[in-house]
Amino acid sequence: MISIQDKIGIPKYKQIVYSIEEAITSGVLKKGDQLPSINKVKDAHSLSRDTVLTAFNELKNRGIVQSVVGKGYYVSSEDINVNQKVFLLFDELNSFKEDLYNSFLEDLGENIQVDIFFHHFNTTIFSKLIHDNIGAYNYYVIMPANLNNTNAVIQNLPQDKVYILDQLHDDLKPYSAIYQNFEKDIFNGLKKALHLIEKYKKLILLFPEDKQPQGMLKGFKLFCETYHINYSVVDSLKNNTPKPGELYVIPDDKNLLRIIKSFKNNNLILAQDVGVISYNDTLLKEIVADGITTISTDFNAMGKQLASMIRNKEVGKIVNPNNLILRNSL
Repeated sequence: MISIQDKIGIPKYKQIVYSIEEAITSGVLKKGDQLPSINKVKDAHSLSRDTVLTAFNELKNRGIVQSVVGKGYYVSSEDINVNQKVFLLFDELNSFKEDLYNSFLEDLGENIQVDIFFHHFNTTIFSKLIHDNIGAYNYYVIMPANLNNTNAVIQNLPQDKVYILDQLHDDLKPYSAIYQNFEKDIFNGLKKALHLIEKYKKLILLFPEDKQPQGMLKGFKLFCETYHINYSVVDSLKNNTPKPGELYVIPDDKNLLRIIKSFKNNNLILAQDVGVISYNDTLLKEIVADGITTISTDFNAMGKQLASMIRNKEVGKIVNPNNLILRNSL
């Protein structure tokens, strides 16, 4: 299976790599098959252990083989054109996460395979997906959302191969990250709209704690208390009847459509009787009800920055930009 020749100008570790690639493309080796052991290759070709290990590590870093402790190396992918593999774990897929994903892929470059997974805010699924893929990828991009104790799971991954996305918990600060400062962003966004907010009698934040970041709640309360705004926080819009003078801050798209429908059903005119501010801008919000005001990070920028960091093997923490986009809903 492995052919090594002297004096042909190709490093011997590269010859091992090429031999295994050829065995895979010819069908001699298939996904799940075990490679000869390091010692077997070393002894058969009178090589140093480091030479064989260098070859196996190159294949491992490209995601073509993976190591199983105490057992050896196995073929994990038959696509020898893949140079690197990225594990991408999102909480859920929605329109703005799709923008992030597409931007990431467009800027990542060729011959890099990205596998996307979703944990749907479920700790058990989150843990299983990571545990099942330890050692199978070059990089791990993880969106922990508001799940607790995620570091207990993530710490099983190589720290320099992990990138945290969107929410950065205190126990995840050792890792590289591109994240939102939710507390600062909502405070600053509402502050920019203060001259419009002041015409309303009450500011209401919809905040289901199982999905939304605590920083958003802290920043909202800080804004209201700083500027003496009457406010309340609700975890659901069920059985809610909007009243004149209320301004709603809605983090998700489904509830945004529900509250707009409720306005219409109660004969309330948007931006006159009631108001609404949404979180995360989309094309939908440019169109619905003649335009919805949003406080939004730039998910395209987040995807591009993530791709750049992986391509260039950069580490560090970057706060993603956030803006208030004023439209006709205030």
